Amino acid sequence: MKNPEKPIFFVLLILASSSFFTATAKSTIEPCSSNDTCNSLLGYTLYTDLKVSEVASLFQVDPISVLLANAIDISYPDVENHILPSKLFLKIPITCSCVDGIRKSVMTHYKTRPSDTLGSIADSVYGGLVSAEQIQEANSVTDPSILDVGTSLVVPLPCACFNGTDNSLPSVYLSYVVRDIDTLAGIARRYSTTLTDLMNVNAMGAPDVSSGDILAVPLSACASNFPRYASDFGLIVPNGSYALAAGHCVQCSCALGSRNLYCEPASLAVSCSSMQCRNSNLMLGNITVQQSSAGCNVTTCSYNGFSNGTILTSLSRSLQPRCPGPQQFAPLLAPPDALPKDMMYAPAPSPDFDGPGSIAASPRSSVLPSSGGSFPGNPANGPAGSFSTATSSSVNYFLITFLISIASFVFVFLS
Repeated sequence: MKNPEKPIFFVLLILASSSFFTATAKSTIEPCSSNDTCNSLLGYTLYTDLKVSEVASLFQVDPISVLLANAIDISYPDVENHILPSKLFLKIPITCSCVDGIRKSVMTHYKTRPSDTLGSIADSVYGGLVSAEQIQEANSVTDPSILDVGTSLVVPLPCACFNGTDNSLPSVYLSYVVRDIDTLAGIARRYSTTLTDLMNVNAMGAPDVSSGDILAVPLSACASNFPRYASDFGLIVPNGSYALAAGHCVQCSCALGSRNLYCEPASLAVSCSSMQCRNSNLMLGNITVQQSSAGCNVTTCSYNGFSNGTILTSLSRSLQPRCPGPQQFAPLLAPPDALPKDMMYAPAPSPDFDGPGSIAASPRSSVLPSSGGSFPGNPANGPAGSFSTATSSSVNYFLITFLISIASFVFVFLS
């Protein structure tokens, strides 16, 4: 007579083993215990054609700062109303705060529209940077199936600071939503970091990622050295991008591969305080060099922060062995009308990709693509979840081997 307990045992064994193989939740949450903030970035893919101002309003950030974070030229006429194409990948600059002991941004609010659900808001509108459950919890929504039109929802977004450093060097952290085509090695290569560093930052046991995971990606940056009383104390600008300071009066750049922040008057026509260095004829951003028998005398008028409506400048003189070359800038791009052919803004591909290389500015165009609407009622589905998951293939292998051994032993024992 067959033992009736065997089928039950093996069903339980299968259920138990399946629980072992469930992906372990790996979040990018950074614990914190202070009220300080930092500059952070969100990796965001447009779910439809949107104006620059519409993208900015989704995150309640300055539209000019969005353009400069992506090295897009802000001197184009009516640039804030330029229509950006669907599927364009942008870096969105946000302020990362310490809230209830963890790093996150809670400055973003979304006003619900007809046909919105928490899932469509999370997955499509915000591109998987947040989960429906997180929005529900942040707003104490009791019944997620009922959303009144016009309701203002707090959208908690992931961010990281890690003291503005990575391996003791200045860094800004990008919250990146993993796509289907991504590999961890590809992401590391695209953002000029290493596989080991990405794994360490995200506390990963294995280099495995899945679509919808969120990673904190360290971006090399140029750090400021402003005094603590400056309102923009701690300004850090990622490689290849720009940032505005002093109420849109000053524009700071961090060239690719550089660690030296360079600031100059911004191109925007606004009322600004004096930018002349005291006891000199130099204006902010000016550098003079004079060759001498002892070397090269270099005098620099640098930006030193913004305090009480005043632009602070500092004059420095140094003797260098050789005269410096021309100041390097991050190349500015024209506002894109279509997805770049080189996929500069696209998700990171597999490791065999050669990288974006030298990007030439696309030609100006007076023809703008028609907009598909700011917030369509039925947005396309996107990757869900705001926590990344990772499983270790080696751990799974040993678990399988271990469970098979137990099953074999029990089978023999019960026979």
